[in-house]
Order: sequence, then structure tokens, then C-alpha cells
Amino acid sequence: MTVRYTKEFITQLKKQNVRIRKSLKKAIDLFLEDPNNSALDNHKLHGIWKGFKSIDVTSDWRAIYQEIKEGEGSIAYFTALGTHKQLYK
Repeated sequence: MTVRYTKEFITQLKKQNVRIRKSLKKAIDLFLEDPNNSALDNHKLHGIWKGFKSIDVTSDWRAIYQEIKEGEGSIAYFTALGTHKQLYK
């Protein structure tokens, strides 16, 4: 799987402190190794985020992505980053 980021995601990431950025890097590395690793709590979303999935960055921070099939592979487009409360109001 390939990982890509939207402009909005990059903007949100740049606003975060070093701890969140490092945690995201670790989560993405783990995601690339095994998207279904239990530490990521990778799961489908519903409601306004229907069609998207979420992974844990920290105990409260989430990264939301949409998986798009492309040829024989797929691309994970990360679109939103924030706390549980910020993303799921």
C-alpha cells in the first residue's frame, strides 16, 4: 500500500507539536508494515466519515484516511488529523 497526504492533512500536521509528529511517523511506519496491526486500531468510520477509516496516532489522536484501489494495489489518502473530540464532534 502507498501512503499519500492531502494538503489539508499536511497543514494540520504542521500545526502540531513534535510529540504528535513523531507519534504519527511511528503510526505510519507501522501502518505500512501491517495496516491491521492491533496497536493502530484501524477501523471503518460511519456518519459524516462514512467510506473512511481511522488509525490511532496516540491514545486520543487519530489519522483519518480513505483507501483507493489503483490497479493491483491501493493508496491510503490521509485527509484529517486531530483528537477524537475534534474529528468526531
